[in-house]
Amino acid sequence: MTFARLKTLGAALAAAVLVAGAASAQAPQFFRIGTGGTAGTYYPIGGLIANAISNPPGSRPCSEGGSCGVEGLIATALAANGSVANVNAIGAGTLESGFSQSDVATWAQTGTGIWEGREPVEKLRAIANLYPESIHLVAAASAGISSVADLKGKRVSLDEPGSGTLVDARIILGAYGLTEDDVEAAFLKPDQAADRMRDGAMDAFFFVGGFPAGAIAELASQAEITLVPISGDEAAGITSEYTFFASHVVPGGTYEGVPDDTETLSVGAQWITSADQPEELIYEITKALWNENTRKLLDNGHSKGKSITAETALDGVGIPLHPGAERYYKEAGLLK
Repeated sequence: MTFARLKTLGAALAAAVLVAGAASAQAPQFFRIGTGGTAGTYYPIGGLIANAISNPPGSRPCSEGGSCGVEGLIATALAANGSVANVNAIGAGTLESGFSQSDVATWAQTGTGIWEGREPVEKLRAIANLYPESIHLVAAASAGISSVADLKGKRVSLDEPGSGTLVDARIILGAYGLTEDDVEAAFLKPDQAADRMRDGAMDAFFFVGGFPAGAIAELASQAEITLVPISGDEAAGITSEYTFFASHVVPGGTYEGVPDDTETLSVGAQWITSADQPEELIYEITKALWNENTRKLLDNGHSKGKSITAETALDGVGIPLHPGAERYYKEAGLLK
C-alpha cells in the first residue's frame, strides 16, 4: 500500500472516529411517562410534561429560545390504564415513570390498603406531587346529610371493589366512628351511583377525582345535590395518620346548586419512578419540571396545569423521594 493511500485511509478513519464520537455524544436517551386513558387528565398533562423535560439532540439551546429540558432526552407520554397499571409497570422495570394517585402509590410501596397480601413495590420513588384529586362526598339535597356522621342508616355507594376510592371511603367512615355496616352500602361506579341518585334510589356516594367531575356536574344539572364537608378534628386525624391525604377545598360554584366552598380532603396525582433510575437523570428531570419555561407550558396547556406548582410538589407524598428529586428540592430550599 502506497504512502498516499495510507494517508488517505488514515484521514478517513480519523474522520469516522470523530463522526462516531459526535454521534455517541448526541445519542438520545428515551424516558417514558405512563399516564391514563386519552380522554382523561393524566394523558394531556403527561404530554405537557414530556414536552417540557425533552431536549432532543440538535435542539436549540434554552438561552436561544430552544428547549429547556434535559440535554439529549426524548420523553414521551404513553396512554395507559392509570395508577395501578403504571405502578406495576414501574415495579417490573418496563416503564421509566408514570402517574399515580398518592394513596395507590403509598399502598403499593408499603404493601397496605388495596396492596395488602401482595408483594410491595418497594422501589417506587416520587418525583413530584402534581395536582389534587378531590374526595367528593355527594349527597341528595333531600337526604338531610350535612356531615359524614349523618350517613348512618343511609344508602351510600362506596365505589367499586378493588378501587382506591373504596379504601378512602372506609378510612373516612372510620374517622367518624362508622363502618360500611352502619350504612346501606352499595359498590358502584360514580356514574351508576349518580344515576341511582337521580332516580331517588341513592342518598350519597363517594368519588375521587379532579373537579369539576363530569358525572357530578351532569347530576347537579338535573337534581339538587350537596357536597358534604370532610373537615374538623376527624379530617385532621386522617391527614396525620395517612400522609398521602391533604386538606383541600372544592370552590363554591364548581357544581350547580353548590354556591359555597366545601372543605374536604384530596389525594395527589403524583409522578413516580423507580429507585433504579439514575440519580443525575432524575435530578435534571426534576430541575426541568420546575423551569420557568415549563411554568408557561403548564399554565397555558391544560386547566389543571395551573395547579402544578413547586410549592405543592411535596404535598401528600407518602413514599420516599427519588434521591435525584430530593437533591433538587433541597437545593431549591423546598426541603430541609
